[in-house]
Amino acid sequence: MQKTDYAIINPASGELIEAIPFDSDARIQNIIESHAESFSQWNQSDFNHRADCFNSIASILRNNKDDLAYTVALEMGKPVSQAFAEVDKCAFVCEHYASHAESFLSPYDVQTELSLSRVVYRPLGTIFAIMPWNFPLWQVFRAAAPIIMAGNTLILKHAPRVPRTAKRIEEIFLEAGFPKRVFSNVFASNEQASKIISSTLIKGVCLTGSCEAGRAVASEAGRNLKPVLLELGGSDPYIVLDDADMKLAAEKIAFSRMLNNGQTCISAKRFIVMESVMDEFTECLVKELERYKVGDPREPETSQGPLAREDLLTELEDQVKRSLAEGAEIVYQGKKAELEGYFYPISILKNVLPGMAAFDEELFGPVGSIISASSIEQAVSLANQSSFGLGAAVFTQDVQAGIDLASNYINAGTCVVNDFVRSDPRLPFGGINDSGFGRELGVEGIKFFVNVKTVCSA
Repeated sequence: MQKTDYAIINPASGELIEAIPFDSDARIQNIIESHAESFSQWNQSDFNHRADCFNSIASILRNNKDDLAYTVALEMGKPVSQAFAEVDKCAFVCEHYASHAESFLSPYDVQTELSLSRVVYRPLGTIFAIMPWNFPLWQVFRAAAPIIMAGNTLILKHAPRVPRTAKRIEEIFLEAGFPKRVFSNVFASNEQASKIISSTLIKGVCLTGSCEAGRAVASEAGRNLKPVLLELGGSDPYIVLDDADMKLAAEKIAFSRMLNNGQTCISAKRFIVMESVMDEFTECLVKELERYKVGDPREPETSQGPLAREDLLTELEDQVKRSLAEGAEIVYQGKKAELEGYFYPISILKNVLPGMAAFDEELFGPVGSIISASSIEQAVSLANQSSFGLGAAVFTQDVQAGIDLASNYINAGTCVVNDFVRSDPRLPFGGINDSGFGRELGVEGIKFFVNVKTVCSA
């Protein structure tokens, strides 16, 4: 097995389950060309037919929830209870765009001196999607539903850790009645992915992944003058003001930070807490974290599983060590799982300051950072002192003041008051700065990969 091949390694044990070689260049080229042919028919299909296909997908997802959830748990370590929820969310996004795509893309007329001035929306062609392992179902369907409902076709390069999930998604599209080569999965290397982006038959690219991957993909797409949508990393600040409900704040922050074993771009990572309530908040947070059960993600009672890969574990260990060497302290650390896999104990650091890895970098795992602030102004300044800008939250019992902070002062693509950040098919989602650009979901999401065409008549 080559290191870069697609491989299933059980992260709870380190056991190699299966290795899958890359597709040949010839097979990938055939898929690209076949998609161009399929697009010529699919883009002329009506919205009702597309909607029927996506509603069928929603039914298939729900009917196969157990199989899908346990495959995800095996491949990347998500607790199976959370994988069930991921399947349900995928069904929701399919039904949402099945119901609303036609109205979102309805043409409209503009009054000018001409007899007709109309704006219409037309699909671009085949879109290439590069998706990560951490939400191996949701990330694909949240991209595919709007892109394909708009009349495009989609080729997926999924993460090398989740090949069974990738193959199963393609099978589901066919089971739902989609024509062949409207959605296809390829097992491609990074070098092959670069060639796919440069193909004249590929009309756009979307990626969810690391900043490093985003820069590489954006550079290749830019050289080939293609639209690209990037959803990258995050180091989301959660501000806890002195009038906040501390139990609520601790509950929401703990859940957000530990969701998906701490491997979520939009999870709470920097907890910016007013000095006057620091002790109370910390006590509430520790009580919440003590309830989490670490173990095999396929066991129903498990709420915290392993990291997805050994290199992710090594990187997280290094980030924590560097932060401790610079003056941070561990205020809480849970027990390590009695398993051989890629487990890191739930940990909370305090005395975290700008310049430390725990402040400046994204910690992708079950580690949170408590940061002290003496005023609201300092809290906002610390929140914005980041290269990222994906999500943020404010906890306060003065809801209107919280909305004002979220709307006007915190730099992020999504800001929430008294809750944790999550994506929703009904709302645009994405980030700024190193967290990427463009928006998925909502009305904006379906309009990203379309030609906004002006049609006029004298």
